[in-house]
Amino acid sequence: MRRPYVYILTNHCHGTLYVGVTSHLIRRIHQHRCSAVPGFTQRYGLKRLVWFEPCDRMIDAIAYEKRLKNWKRSWKIKLIESKNPCWDDLYERLV
Repeated sequence: MRRPYVYILTNHCHGTLYVGVTSHLIRRIHQHRCSAVPGFTQRYGLKRLVWFEPCDRMIDAIAYEKRLKNWKRSWKIKLIESKNPCWDDLYERLV
């Protein structure tokens, strides 16, 4: 899965949300799940991958991530539920 991705993590359904970007989705989510990345996601236990989308170029992924970070929470929830209505942990499907 080496290509740019924008992703959203949470700690539980309708919980705290984190929007991130990476060039290696599986490795990055594994780092979050192992608490290898100090900061916001570690502090709030954000380990559940509930949404992700590939991009063609990293510059596009970064721009998309910045837009999503400025979205209202309700818009992010609608985005998640449009593809993942049960808030399943999508990481399990990737590995």
